[in-house]
Amino acid sequence: MTNRKRRKGLTVASALLGGVLVLSACSGGSDASADSGSGSSTEAKVDEAAAKKASDATIRISPKDGSDNVSINNGAAVTVSKGTLTQVTMTTAAGAPVDGAISADKTSWKPNNQLERSTKYKLKAVAKDSAGRDAYENASFTTVSPANSFLGYFTPENGSTVGVGMPVSINFDKAIANKAAVQKGITVSTTSGQEVACHWFNDKRMDCRPDKYWQSGATVTMKMALDGVEGAKGVYGVQQKTVSFKIGRNQITYVDAKAKQMKVTRDGKTVKTVPVSAGAPENPTYGGIMVMSEKYEKTRMNGATVGFTDANGKSSYDIKDVPHAIRLTTSGTFIHGNYWGAKSIFGSVNTSHGCVGMSDTKGGKDKGTPGYWYYQNSIVGDVVVMQNTGDKTVAPDNGLNGWNMDWAKWKAGSAV
Repeated sequence: MTNRKRRKGLTVASALLGGVLVLSACSGGSDASADSGSGSSTEAKVDEAAAKKASDATIRISPKDGSDNVSINNGAAVTVSKGTLTQVTMTTAAGAPVDGAISADKTSWKPNNQLERSTKYKLKAVAKDSAGRDAYENASFTTVSPANSFLGYFTPENGSTVGVGMPVSINFDKAIANKAAVQKGITVSTTSGQEVACHWFNDKRMDCRPDKYWQSGATVTMKMALDGVEGAKGVYGVQQKTVSFKIGRNQITYVDAKAKQMKVTRDGKTVKTVPVSAGAPENPTYGGIMVMSEKYEKTRMNGATVGFTDANGKSSYDIKDVPHAIRLTTSGTFIHGNYWGAKSIFGSVNTSHGCVGMSDTKGGKDKGTPGYWYYQNSIVGDVVVMQNTGDKTVAPDNGLNGWNMDWAKWKAGSAV
């Protein structure tokens, strides 16, 4: 081969090789379009094959992935359409499992218990369609924080039996600006058919009661539907519960501070009369209607905690084992047993700093004392009427003592 022919052959080979390289590197021209169409066709076939293999089951997790300020009651749920759930796993971000249950028809799941506030949770769900093909879904969310939620602490307790004077009293842990919305989320009803009205004492406390004392034997039910209710700007309720309690026998105690006698009535009949010692003239007992809010077999009473100190600032009294003490006011009025006073004071002289005392023994073990008897025969919610004390009527919000407000004024304090 001559040099000229060799050079020509190399040139053609180079051109062909160059053409192959160009066509391999990028598309263009009519030939390239044909190849591209062939690629799209192949890709479509792959997609079609994948679609045939994909599950028809569609899983939906609530709330949406990445959500925050989620309800601790109804925030988490999993549902599936065109299939059945086979597995749902929920954990905290730290890995602690959350107990939950798939429904009988296997189309939904929810937690068994209330979630924790300010907690990040992860949800994983698996479902099968009618052809046995699996579908998967994952999500994570964070529940509402304490800073963005409020709680209502209530009394009495669910399932308890209380006296006829016991109101439903709710103290909120944050100031409520939207009182009407919160009050609408709380309903109180009674099997006696009595009308029940609620009264706001301030932006953190609401009490509910009927016009007259509850009827004995009635069942009172409070429903709290506060989940998601905005109590103040950016602050939401999280509670969703029903509480019921029973009204016991009608026991009302009448304390006559002037006569220094206490009469206990039950269902309108006098069952016991007890000599007492009420507040001394310089520290008289509040007058008016009071409701028992707490009971202690023994408790400490320190005068300094309620402002009773001597000239040196020391407590006027400090009794570490007061027996059979029953609270009547938040400010410290009790009706209780007294072992340190002479027996002669009961029924003859008022000596206390505002409480009502009756004869008792140290340790409170003597069943024959008035203090023991009264404690054993009283329940939270019983009424005590203080008469002839020489002092002002107790404030309605000092304890559970809203009965000192007439019905019209009580209803005027409703936000609804």
